[in-house]
Amino acid sequence: MKAIFSFLILFVLIQGLGVSQTVLSGKVLDEKNQPLPGVNVFLKGTFDGASTDQTGAFQFETTESGTQILVFSMMGFKSQEVTVELAAKTQEIPTLTLKEEFNDLNTVTISAGAMEASDEKKSVILRPLDIVTTPSAVGDIVGAFQTLPGTSTIGNDGRLFVRGGDASEVGIFIDGMRVGNAYGTTAGNVPTRTRFNPNLFKGTFFSTGGYSAEFGQALSSALALNTKDLAKRNQGDLSIMSVGGGYSHTLANDKRSLTVSGNLFDLNPYQNIIKQDFDWERAPYGIDLELAAQQKTSKGGLWKVLARTETGGMQLWQPQPGRDGRGILVDLTNKYAYAQTNWRRAYENGWSLFGGFSSSHNKDFYILDGLNLERKTNLSHGKFTATYDFSERVSAKNGLEYFRNTYSETLIESAISRDFEDHQSYIFSEWDWYLSRKLVLRSGLRAGFSSLANEKWLDPRVSLAYKISNNETVSLAGGRFHQLPEERFRVLAQGLKNTESEHLILNYLYQKDGKTFRAEAFHKSYDELIRFEGILQNPKHIRNEGEGFARGFDVFFRDRESLKNTDYWITYSFVDSKRSYFQYVGLVQPDFAPKHNLSIVVKHFVAGLKSQLGMSWSFNDGLTYTDPNEPGEMNSKTGSFQNLSLSWSYLPRPNLIIHGAITNVTAHQNIFGYQFAQVPNEQGRFESIPLSQGAPRFLFLGIFLTLSKDKNANNLNNL
Repeated sequence: MKAIFSFLILFVLIQGLGVSQTVLSGKVLDEKNQPLPGVNVFLKGTFDGASTDQTGAFQFETTESGTQILVFSMMGFKSQEVTVELAAKTQEIPTLTLKEEFNDLNTVTISAGAMEASDEKKSVILRPLDIVTTPSAVGDIVGAFQTLPGTSTIGNDGRLFVRGGDASEVGIFIDGMRVGNAYGTTAGNVPTRTRFNPNLFKGTFFSTGGYSAEFGQALSSALALNTKDLAKRNQGDLSIMSVGGGYSHTLANDKRSLTVSGNLFDLNPYQNIIKQDFDWERAPYGIDLELAAQQKTSKGGLWKVLARTETGGMQLWQPQPGRDGRGILVDLTNKYAYAQTNWRRAYENGWSLFGGFSSSHNKDFYILDGLNLERKTNLSHGKFTATYDFSERVSAKNGLEYFRNTYSETLIESAISRDFEDHQSYIFSEWDWYLSRKLVLRSGLRAGFSSLANEKWLDPRVSLAYKISNNETVSLAGGRFHQLPEERFRVLAQGLKNTESEHLILNYLYQKDGKTFRAEAFHKSYDELIRFEGILQNPKHIRNEGEGFARGFDVFFRDRESLKNTDYWITYSFVDSKRSYFQYVGLVQPDFAPKHNLSIVVKHFVAGLKSQLGMSWSFNDGLTYTDPNEPGEMNSKTGSFQNLSLSWSYLPRPNLIIHGAITNVTAHQNIFGYQFAQVPNEQGRFESIPLSQGAPRFLFLGIFLTLSKDKNANNLNNL
């Protein structure tokens, strides 16, 4: 028996000696020629392999022979395969260099001046659902963004003011296309709203400065709204509100969807019930019709169409300082139409193409103290962009744009009119350079030309971001920005050139476990601002001569995890802004740029009540104004602005939502400035009336019913 066992051992040893073995060895480095430990090295399809040590070296034996594939693999780096011929007993593999792998999870993104809100980004700031449930916004897109850093709440205006800039300095885009007259036309001291419904959009990009070279004609900020792709299901949505009502119907399948909406609002019944300080002859009213369509193309593209038409108006008596009676009657009627179509497609070879066209038409009819005025504004925009990923480290977006802008003012009785037409052309290029997984550089250049101004200009822009840790990023952004003057000035002085600004922004961003902390410091300089003599209603000698600056910092903190069923954010902004503009000779603090701005928003879901309770509070330290009874310019300041708002959203059934909100719960007496008489009274003083909040509070109540085969579907599905 022992002899048999010894024979078997000898047989196995002889067989082993008959099998040839090869020892493979080598070294792996990173792109900085430093040893790379922990790399898995193995022969494809076998268990033969090893890992590199601290010096980047590896060595292992294999009984395989002939042509084999040697695989080098490590998380965070691109895997590589090398073909080897196994013949010799020892074989040295040439030193190999592994390149870092770049993807959304391990690469840094630029955050300076930018706040993303989309399903594809981890740093969601405001979603459509956030917008409609922010109490102070009452469903208005801009109203919700006024709670974010860098913005100022100007309660009697309603538009977006960013970092010491006027509302005209903010460009609004839908799917990359410029929207003309994005706010509803209104009378003085009556707040306006954006025209578009938050339900249209899947996300937003809001820049407080230093924005992409893709966008232009905005000295301070760009707000880019991105519409939804295909709708999820067939459904109808009925809304009954304290200010009107509407119905929306959606038809959808896997390849296309169509949504048609109609709304009617009339504040007259509301104004009759709730006491107002406005002296309405006819409270605001309006009707709108909207269409949104999406179609998947046969080769993987997506085609979208958006169209909207609306009409509305108001009649308001505005008191005048030093005059008896009700004052001046402002009779306003507005007609508006907007349409756009766009197409985009991503190709497997690294190319992504986008093409779009939009058209905005706005017509206002004013009757001011018996004077009939018609004002027309038309804006057409064509755009094409091509994005190409040269590699995981380098990508470029290049584009062409064309604008046609016409504007006219006509005194109807006398048939006297003035107008202008401008053609603008733009070309831009923007490159992203991923220098490492922790460092990214974005460089951009935008060139433009205006036929009316007969001017060419060039705007360089650059951003740099460094990833401190998995949760922290530091970003730096800067650039030059041009914007043609407002149409009301260009029609009077058609040779006006661009106004200019330069931005420098330093940003710190921390994100972890549902918490976001963002701190940003900025400096913005202005040049070639509009100056004139006289008053704004009748400016003389209009020219590009003004200058100014805005500097400061803002902080933002949002927490959705620490408190159960609670989401809250806190924003503080400090802005030191001075400019020489309009009729002001020296550098003054503008009347739209309060220094201190604070906002708190809290939302809490109570499961037992099937309700979400909301609270928002906004504050600024007051607005400057000029009192002609005192020496100097912008020599006075209003008291602080405060607005405490509450909301309650109740879901008694899955397809039924009841939402109520009340603004300025404490009825704080907000004053936004004073209107002074043009001539002094007998005592030599200029009489004034305050520009105050026309309604101490605003109450909103809405009932939203969804009709669908899916009984759990409701309006929240649209957000």
